[in-house]
Formats: sequence, structure tokens, C-alpha cells
Amino acid sequence: MITARFPAGAEIRSVDRLIAEVTQEPAGGRLTVGDERVRDFLIAFSRRLLKPDLARRHPELGSLGFFLRKSELAKAVERLGDGAAGHRRAPRGLVLHFPPANVDTIFVYSWALSALAGNHNIVRVSNRSAGAAQTVLEALNDVLADAHPAIAQTQRMVTYDRDDALTGALMAACDLRVLWGGDQSVNALRTFAVPPLARDLAFPDRSSFAAVSVAGWRAATPAQRRAAADGFANDLYWFDQAACSSPRDLFWIGDPAAADVAKAEFTELLGEVVGQRGWSVDAAMAVEKYVATYGLAATGAATRVAFAGNAVANVELADLGFVQREWLGAGTICHVTLGSLAELAPAIQRKDQTLAQFGFTMTELDDFVTTLAGRGIDRIVPFGQALTFAGVWDGFDLLHEFTRIITIQA
Repeated sequence: MITARFPAGAEIRSVDRLIAEVTQEPAGGRLTVGDERVRDFLIAFSRRLLKPDLARRHPELGSLGFFLRKSELAKAVERLGDGAAGHRRAPRGLVLHFPPANVDTIFVYSWALSALAGNHNIVRVSNRSAGAAQTVLEALNDVLADAHPAIAQTQRMVTYDRDDALTGALMAACDLRVLWGGDQSVNALRTFAVPPLARDLAFPDRSSFAAVSVAGWRAATPAQRRAAADGFANDLYWFDQAACSSPRDLFWIGDPAAADVAKAEFTELLGEVVGQRGWSVDAAMAVEKYVATYGLAATGAATRVAFAGNAVANVELADLGFVQREWLGAGTICHVTLGSLAELAPAIQRKDQTLAQFGFTMTELDDFVTTLAGRGIDRIVPFGQALTFAGVWDGFDLLHEFTRIITIQA
């Protein structure tokens, strides 16, 4: 049994019928890369997300609304470079999306870019998704009434309980599948056969960090330091620090004595921000954090653990060899002091995704990437932007991945 979430409607009793309806040619002709029918719908959806009533309830939807603005969509298509001499971009066909349940809005970004690329899409929305995900689905259905009929025909979001036969049928019909989730979930989905020409775009388990230049912190104004703490709080607490791009470890780069002073000031500012925003961690989560952090102390991985209420836990790691990549509970920060970014490079692994940073120059960051030599890290962003989705994610230019290139010679 398949529940239609977008367009909302009656239950779909046949996967074959779903596939047949989605893949048939829509009214007005086949979708193309940058199709105006899709753009108009996404722009209307963006405007709905940016309305104050939604922004107050779900601040993260403001970022999604900004991402889908008319000007941003135009820039994305322009960057695709369609029409270059001897090359044209074409849609891949039917794209399947299997997003995670723990990040409510991630599926909308990949679906929107795939639709903008002219693809027909089926998104399996987890039956455990709620909150912002439900609000997104309601907004999509709200703006559908004024959309071109091609949108309802070619774009579907559905929910169904685990059903290998159903999943297998969808996989057998796709041209590209987008797999989000833990390593185990991605590998399980990869066991289903796809057509020989189909491709995978996988986003498995990733880990992320943050770094502060001690020299950059000392040179910053009080307002800049407070803004850094405010941005770091966003990176830390949205999605309960469970998102792949939320930092688990915070590296202080510079003189150790100066780093201690900067760390104390930063910790105080972060506590103020958390208190002002009214963020809290429930008792069950707090107990989990106590167990995890004092477990690190018991094994010698941590030399100090300090709680500021239930919301913030600061852990001093013994050295770089104890970098934490696993989730320890919302609001847990593991600190390590290093003399330079170059010292961090040997500890970086391929699964490491985002480095949120404050106080470094472009030259310092560029030199760090050169030193990494491909070990890991796909994006380096300022504090406050770790969770901001971009068209290039995990090292993939998504709009490029959602299209294929046709070469032309006369």
C-alpha cells in the first residue's frame, strides 16, 4: 500500500501504475533542463516557504525558500553551462530519492534540483518524518493548484512501509537513484538491481568538524565573536547535532595559552546564545550525554568533561588520536588544541565532510586543502553555514549529476 503525499490523494494500490503515470509524457511536452513549468512551481513554493507564519514555526525552511528563489534557480541553470559549443544537457529520466528520516528537509533540495534538471521523480518520504517535513508537503500541495498539470504528473512523493518487492520494482524502473542515510541503509538499498544504464548518487554516513584560528579570534571585534558563537549554535543545535554536517569536534589552532583564553570566552558566549534562544535538552538526552562523555573520560580519551546545564557539554580530548566522529548527544563539543591546520591533516579521513571555520584567511584554508591531498573534507564554510545546503554537496555538483551530456558534431 502506497500513500500519496504529493500530490496528496488516495492510496496507490499498484506500483506499476505509479511508475506508468509518472513516466508518461506530460501535457505540454516532455520536461527539459531548466523547464519553465518547473521553475514557476519552485518559485511559488519558495514564496510560500518564506512567508512569516512558516518561518516562525520552522526557521530552517527559510534557507530552503532562499535556495529556491527565482534568481538562485536562474544562477543554477546558468552554471550548468547548457548550450556550450558541441554540448547539450538532457534529463536522465526517472530519478528515485530515498532520503533520511532524521533531517526533515534534505529530500526537498535533491528533488528540486532533479526536477529543475527536467527529470521525473519519485521520492519515498519516511513514515517517521514529521514536523518540518509535514509542513513542506503541505506547502507543496498548497501551491500545486496554480501549477502546470505537468508538475502533478511527473513529480510524486510517497510513503510506504518496508516492502522489498515494491522497492525492487521502483529500482528496476529508474535511471538514477539518490540514496541518503547511514552506511548500512545505503548498502542495503544498493542490493536492489537497477537497469544497466542506471547510476547511483549516494550520501552515506559522514562526519564533520569545526576549527577556530586563535589569532583570528583575538583580532575579531566583540560583535564578530558573538556572531561566531551564534552561528556555531545554529550548526550545533539544528537537527539535534545529528546532521552529517554538524560539527562534533572543535579544533583550536594556535598558541595553547592563547587558545585557552579564547576557548573560555567562546564557551561563555555560546552559553549565553543557547540561553537566549531557549534551547534545552531533555532529561533523557542529558543522561545519554553524561554516559557518553564520562565514558570517554573512563577510557582516557577525554581529560576533562564540563556540563553547562543540560544543553552544553564541553569535552577536552587527550589528543588528536581521539577525535570523535560518532554522535554523543545534542550540544556535545569535543575540544582539541593544535599548533597549525597542517597538524590536523593526517587525522582527516575520506568520510569527513564539512569543516566549519572562524578566523582563517583564504590563503590558510587553501593551503590546508593542498596539504589534505584528497584525504577528505568536501566543504569548508564559515560558522553558521555548516547546515546550509548548496548545489555542490559531498563533492558532487548535483545539477550536473542529474543530467547527461549529449555531444554534437556537424
